[in-house]
Order: sequence, then C-alpha cells, then structure tokens
Amino acid sequence: MIALSRLQQLGKQHGTPLFVIDHDELRKNYRQFRRYLPRVQVYYAVKANPDPEIVRTLYKEGASFDVASMPEFMIVHENIKKLPAKKRQDWIWDKIIYANPTKPVDTLEKLNKYKPLVTFDNSEEIRKIKKHAPNAGLALRLKVPNTGAMVELSSKFGASPGEAVDLILEADKLGLTVEGISFHVGSQTTNFENYVQSLSLTAAIFKEAQDRGYRKMNLIDIGGGFPAPYDSSVKPFRELAAVINKEIDRLFPKDIQILAEPGRFMVASAGYAVSSVIGKAVRDGKPCYYINDGVYHTYSGVIFDHCKYPIKAFKKGSTQLSSVFGPTCDALDVVSMAENLPDLERDDLVYSVNIGAYSHASATYFNGFPPAKVVHVNR
Repeated sequence: MIALSRLQQLGKQHGTPLFVIDHDELRKNYRQFRRYLPRVQVYYAVKANPDPEIVRTLYKEGASFDVASMPEFMIVHENIKKLPAKKRQDWIWDKIIYANPTKPVDTLEKLNKYKPLVTFDNSEEIRKIKKHAPNAGLALRLKVPNTGAMVELSSKFGASPGEAVDLILEADKLGLTVEGISFHVGSQTTNFENYVQSLSLTAAIFKEAQDRGYRKMNLIDIGGGFPAPYDSSVKPFRELAAVINKEIDRLFPKDIQILAEPGRFMVASAGYAVSSVIGKAVRDGKPCYYINDGVYHTYSGVIFDHCKYPIKAFKKGSTQLSSVFGPTCDALDVVSMAENLPDLERDDLVYSVNIGAYSHASATYFNGFPPAKVVHVNR
C-alpha cells in the first residue's frame, strides 16, 4: 500500500489528475491468488487494465493472459517481446486464451496461425471458427448463476446447460476440438454459492459428454469474478479459495487443468487516483467541489462498472456531507453526491483508493479533457 504522504507527493510532483499503479500490490495480489488456489493457473483478464507495464509485471510473476480483442492480444504479444532475454521465457501461444465468445472474422483469421484457445457459446460461432480459425482449440462458455454479482454477465454470454453437450458434439463433428468448459459467475461476486453451482454444472456436462462418447476435454476455465476488497463487507479471498478448492478436488480428477481469469482482483487495489479541486460552490446549503477528474475519466467505473470510489482528502478537519463533480460540462459527470469532506479550497488534493480496475481503462477524451497521467511505482 502506498503511504498517503507518498501519494500526495506524487500529486504535487507530476500534477493532476494522476493515476498511480503500485506494482508491489500487483505482485502481492498475484502471489496471494496462487497461494490460496495452487491448482489454478492465472490468466490475467487484460480488459480490467491493459497497461503494458501491468502485463509485464504479471508475466514476470508467471501469469498467462485472457484477452477479448485483437488489440489486447497484441498488447500482450508486443510487450512480452520487449523484456530482456534473460527475463523472458520462450513465448508459448497456448499460454493465452481469447475469451470473448463472439469474434469478428478478421480476428479469427489473424489468430489462426497461433493455434489459440478460444471460447464459443453457439452454433454460428462454431461454423465461423471452422471456416476462419480451424487451428483453434475451443472451450465452451457455459451460462451459470450470477446471483449477487455487481456486474451480471449471464444474460449476454453462455450456452444453457441443456444445449452444452449438443454444441460440443456439433464442433467435434466439424473436426474441431473442444478442450474444456469455461464459465463466469459475474464480476465482483461475493456470493460463493455461484462457484459451487457452476462447478457442479460443469462436472455434470463433463459426465454427459463422456456418456455420449466425447472424451477429449481436459480443462476447466472458472473465469473471473473474484472480489476485490473494496470494503469490509467483502470476505477474505482465502475463504472463497477454500470453497473453490474443495469443489474442484471433489468433482474433478487431478489431471484436469484448471484456469481462471482474475482481472479486478489483480488490479483494483493497485490503483490510486489523485486529483485537484478546481472549483467550489454551495448549493442548497451543501458544499460542492469540482475536481479535474470524473466519470468520463478515471471515475468511469461509476457509470460502467456499478462501482463507487469514495473521495478522501489529504487535509484534516471536521467534515460535512458534500458533493463531488467532474470537470466536464455535462450533468452526468457526478462522482459522488455524498462524501464526508473537510472544507476544501481550490488546488487542494483529493484521492481515491482501490480504483485500479475498469477505471482508467475506460477513460475517454470527452469534452476535450484527457485521461489522467499514469505513474508507476515499485516496478
């Protein structure tokens, strides 16, 4: 964790708005994941934060990668190549999964030479893969419960359990190899039962496939959803890991490869936002502060990720319930309507923690305001 004095110093040194990434925290999160889920190979979900420096740090730790677009694929490829030879493993293309179930034709054609592992969840995608990426290995994306997830995914992705084996056999009939099953329990899932039910469904599909003559599957991708510690209501990761380990060991033999796609869990706590007060007003007796970062920029997760990032002040003093707005000339640019803040003046610095995931990654140049400057520490 970066000390507040250091964070304040970085804001003064580099100017604001500032987005700070703590690489010690990235390494800590990766090692925690591996410690508590030793059977699970980490495929970092690049979409959570595609910064090349994050990719390099996690690769050095031993991570593989989950990409969902060709640009993300190239971020991984190009930045791994830049590592010094003594620190770089030989790049093995089966260390990457293209986990977007629906892919453009030109993407499949570009991927084909790498013999990638790709997900699918419908017949149309099978035919598309057969024609444009016949060298790919397949993983069937399964629709599973997303109960209680902060971001629900099951309405957009996943084959129903009832059609799963039919799709596997359809791909097999066309000469494609379905290597396993993937699922996603929803982003920021604090309901552990989602994993229990999803693993049970997966085991049932493995058995049905075997009973119907298909015995080529050897991997399970348990997706993402691992919750970041945004507040005290989130149970420790080790408790979720214990539940997952128990179910994996109960349901699947040791020779089944287990993958996961943590994104938020890896980067949320590694990101900090530092911004400056650029204006203030009192509206209906309530202090209102305008800062030079907002929901079109680092605080984009307020809109796109159903997430809240409390605004905190470096300044001490008695607090009042206050509103915080972003810099754009748009009424949507509301960071928070309820923050307890001391009396702030123009140019005072404020900050947010746990803002590393789905934040700067979604920032825009809307209204002419550029995204925050990125600073890396503890590389």
